[in-house]
Amino acid sequence: MLVNLLPDFLAVLNSSDRVDAYHRYYESHRHRLAAYWHNYVLDPETPHFTEVARMAALADRSDLLAMLERTDVVALARGAEAQCAALLESDVDIDVVLMVGVGAANAGELVVAGRGVAFVCLEHFTGVSNDETQGLGLDPELIPMWLAHEMAHAVRYTSPGSRSELRMLIDEADGYYSYWETGRRASLGEHVVNEGLAVEVSRMVSPGHAAWEYFGYARRQFARVRELEASISRAILSDFDNAALGLRLRYLSGGMSDEARVVDRTVVPERAGYFVGSRLVAPALAMNGAAWAVRAAAHEIIDVAESSAAAASA
Repeated sequence: MLVNLLPDFLAVLNSSDRVDAYHRYYESHRHRLAAYWHNYVLDPETPHFTEVARMAALADRSDLLAMLERTDVVALARGAEAQCAALLESDVDIDVVLMVGVGAANAGELVVAGRGVAFVCLEHFTGVSNDETQGLGLDPELIPMWLAHEMAHAVRYTSPGSRSELRMLIDEADGYYSYWETGRRASLGEHVVNEGLAVEVSRMVSPGHAAWEYFGYARRQFARVRELEASISRAILSDFDNAALGLRLRYLSGGMSDEARVVDRTVVPERAGYFVGSRLVAPALAMNGAAWAVRAAAHEIIDVAESSAAAASA
């Protein structure tokens, strides 16, 4: 189901007291926005919430308004939603949320009270970088690609047919997803497979973009990850069954120090696990299709990859 929070945010911009209006906006949509803040920004119950909210409310939004005048973002979202539902043979309701965030993730996944959420933050898709909003300046035509990525996660986390570790952990948490708790408790293999599947689903739903864009890389970063692929893959596979937040952050997060990303005396590029994951899941997708793969346990995916490699070398 498409959930468009954009009109309510635009009402904040048109208010005589934007800061107060933002607080009302947050309270009106607390059940989703609190989860967004907890997982991608900071704890909204801390004093820092007020500072970040004020900056978001008062920032220059001329780039956002100009983009909305020339781009039908609702049509882009609806198209991605329909394509994903068909490709993944969706058996669960997912909320596809159009929103304006506070400069954190450009897109992401949530589970709130057992319901999967795939959101995109439009301040990042104006085509113009914006220091006041931390907007990345991405082309709005990338919105379907990123929504497909997040919808793949949401199906994996909530489908009744999913055999993933992440679905089990979310069920144990009474239907709520936490980046930090799943980072601590789910194996590195589950996280890498999860991101690889999302990358490949986004490629199927929104083909034709530059190869590095599907991973959220710059071109030079993409080249470096490919150069180091063999050593990064060995390191990930050696820790495949281990669970630790540090492993998730090392291979699948941005913002980590070089020291935290050292593997075999080499600094691994940020989020290199996305590329390795896409390689690992490719045989399962080719053999069994996206609907099966997105619900498969990580070891089922690896079993298919190993069988495919054995057949190729025979």
